Amino acid sequence: MIEIDVDLRSLLGPARDQGARPTCLAFAASDAHAAARGVLTPLSCEYAFFQAQKRGGRSPYEGASWHDMLSGIEQNGQPVEEQWAYLAAAPADLSQWTPPSGICELFGRSHMAMAATVDIVRNALNFGSPVLIVAMLSNSFFVPSASGVVEAPANERPDPNLMHALIAVGHGQVKGQPALLIRNSWGAAWGIDGHAWLTDIYLKPSLVAAACLTEERDVSCHTTAT
Repeated sequence: MIEIDVDLRSLLGPARDQGARPTCLAFAASDAHAAARGVLTPLSCEYAFFQAQKRGGRSPYEGASWHDMLSGIEQNGQPVEEQWAYLAAAPADLSQWTPPSGICELFGRSHMAMAATVDIVRNALNFGSPVLIVAMLSNSFFVPSASGVVEAPANERPDPNLMHALIAVGHGQVKGQPALLIRNSWGAAWGIDGHAWLTDIYLKPSLVAAACLTEERDVSCHTTAT
C-alpha cells in the first residue's frame, strides 16, 4: 500500500531516457532546472553535459562531476532541448562535439547544496522543490515492482561503483515505511512512467549528495563559445 503526502511530478514533463551514455547527472540536473523555471519545456541535456565535461577536462565517454555540472548550469546556462537535441552517441570525431551555432537564449540557475539525508530532502519537498540527488544503487533498483517500488532484501547493500543521479519528486509511505518518490532517466518503461518509490531504509545508506536548483542567473550568450 502506497500513501502519498507530496507529489511534484506535475512540475516536470515525461521522464526522459539517457540511453547507454553516462549522462544521468545531466538529465537529472536539466529536469530539476526546468522544474525550478516553472516551465515544462525540456532543457538541453547535451549542452549541460558538454559544458560540465569541458570544465572538468573529461571526455563524453565518462560521467560528469557534481561540481562541474552544477557550476556549468549556474555560469554557462542551458538552451532549450530543441536548440541542441540529445545525441544517441557522442560523435566518433570529438572535434565535432560542439554546440550548434546560433544558440543565444540560455537559462542559468543557482543551486543550494544540502546535507544528503532523507529528512532534509523530505523537508525541501515539503516546500515544493524537487531535489537533485546522487545515490549508490543496488541490484533491486534495476527492477522495481509492478506498483513502482524498489524492494530490496534486508541483506542487500548499496554498491559504491554504481553511482546514479536522480530527482526526488515526492514522499509518502510504502507499507507504513517512509519513502521518497524519485524520477529516473531510463525512460517511461522503468518503474511507473519513469518513477519509483525508495524507502528510507534503502536510501539512508545510499545517499551521497543532494541539492536544489534555486534562483535564476543571468547568463550571457557568449558562454556558448567553445
